[in-house]
Amino acid sequence: MSFDIALSGIQAINEQLNTVSNNIANAATYGFKSGRANFSSVYAGTQANGVEIGSITQNIGQSGSTTTTGRPLDAAIDGSGFFIARDLQGGMTYSRVGIFTTDTSGFLVDGAGKRVQGYGKSTNGALGAIGDLQVPTGQIPAVATTKVNYVGNMSADWQTPATAFDPTDPSSYNMVTQSVAFDSLGTQHTINEYYVKTGSNTVAVYYGIDKNAVSATPGNTLTFDTAGQLTSGGTASVSIPAANGAAAGTVSIDYTGSTLFAGDPTTATNHYDGYAAGAFLGVSLASDGSLVAKYSNDKSQVVGTLALATFANQGALTAIGDTSWVANADSGAALLNAPGVGLSGKLSTGALEGSNVDITSELVGLMTSQRNYQANSKVLSTESQMMQSLMQAM
Repeated sequence: MSFDIALSGIQAINEQLNTVSNNIANAATYGFKSGRANFSSVYAGTQANGVEIGSITQNIGQSGSTTTTGRPLDAAIDGSGFFIARDLQGGMTYSRVGIFTTDTSGFLVDGAGKRVQGYGKSTNGALGAIGDLQVPTGQIPAVATTKVNYVGNMSADWQTPATAFDPTDPSSYNMVTQSVAFDSLGTQHTINEYYVKTGSNTVAVYYGIDKNAVSATPGNTLTFDTAGQLTSGGTASVSIPAANGAAAGTVSIDYTGSTLFAGDPTTATNHYDGYAAGAFLGVSLASDGSLVAKYSNDKSQVVGTLALATFANQGALTAIGDTSWVANADSGAALLNAPGVGLSGKLSTGALEGSNVDITSELVGLMTSQRNYQANSKVLSTESQMMQSLMQAM
């Protein structure tokens, strides 16, 4: 019986050594979670019958250290949750390794080539349906400018020009500014705005497009009160002529917030909507899980949002290859949320989560296993010597 008990001890220690060895081997593996072999006594009725490895506990709840990579498609989860990927058979796998890239079809994939799951492009603030995340890699079309927001100070120190307005005579106006506008084909136009003080609290504005003739009459008159605040003329309309195949357009210029204070004239805001067509340059992840595509026209758009999965019993997940897990009945079904929502942690972008293996503890466990192995071997040796003595005595 003692032979069997000692043999069971050696077999259990070998299994424990497998777990310890796997931990040590994966000490530098991103997203790896250490395991622990738990010994369990074996009885046949009331008779001790040795030992076995009763279970392997996964240390999933403890995060590894975060390593900064600077790569825009690397991400680490700061808190609970797993990235979700779909394999070729349609099965869902879960991982803490946020090494992503795009394949030739524009789909976001993990390091094993599995398609990452997330929410589609938002509509009216609502996240889209869960599925494969695909980045549009072509051009985005041009969008015509419809509005310009201009906020500035017109200067109460201006003097009314002595001569009638003439865009070729700088003495006939007090200030000129330029705003940008795009037509329906993405061609950039310049809106020239000439400001002429016409009274103590009024400023006339003349408009011209590109090098075309400036209107002979004011397109707008800005009126201010005695406190220098704009009271009327807050919005003007400027027409963009049809040219080179582009449709004619109308741009609304909003002067809300402009003032007439003493001092130098200033421009605080000169912002326009619309843009030229742009070619795809790349994609990056934001801390809220947004997948942001960037284009050559300095524009970007959110094309989807990464989803994270949490589980009622994450420790029961079944470990598979590629530092991933699959769900089972004991772990419960995946609960899906965007990063930072519900139980899901936020993302640290440009970073990766390292292994949570503690090398010092593993080496101590390795030495302990060695002593236990030697002790059980000593039992076998002693039992063998006793049997030899017994046989010689007979």
